[in-house]
Amino acid sequence: MNNKMTPKKTPSDSRTIMTDLVLPGETNHLKAMFGGELLARMDRAASIASQRHSNRATVTVSVNHVAFNHSIRVGSVVTVEAAISRAFSTSMEVYIDVWMENMFGERIKATEAIYSFVAVDENGRPVKIPELVPETALEKERYKEALQRRQLSLVLAGKLSPHDATELKALFTELENGK
Repeated sequence: MNNKMTPKKTPSDSRTIMTDLVLPGETNHLKAMFGGELLARMDRAASIASQRHSNRATVTVSVNHVAFNHSIRVGSVVTVEAAISRAFSTSMEVYIDVWMENMFGERIKATEAIYSFVAVDENGRPVKIPELVPETALEKERYKEALQRRQLSLVLAGKLSPHDATELKALFTELENGK
């Protein structure tokens, strides 16, 4: 990346919405969508969101969290919504919400997930990415929580001292004080 100052972006700059129908070949014997099929759709949406934020090729680093809260039946309309929740130096967290709409028009949040991506150059080396500026209350909440998740991950990996995990310590203090 050149030496110019990197512009700041908002989560809406990266927001990606993919809508599709669940077909019989994408379901199990119970006529519910295969989890792997949904994970692939979420990865594609998250990849687009991360590329929109970084203006670079990106690679999936980890699937940090997935909660399959509601099965998605054959014939349902599935909408995957992905947006950057936090940008770090070269990596970014992507928060994904999955909505299921049945044939009666009922819309239910079926799944949510958190993926991590890294922006890379043409040689596959990590590159700096724009800062993220959250705007809405939900974006600000996810932004704050992303740093807590990152610090927890670094502490567990032995890459950050628990003493230096300031956001985690603040969270535990809040919890102890009854928030």
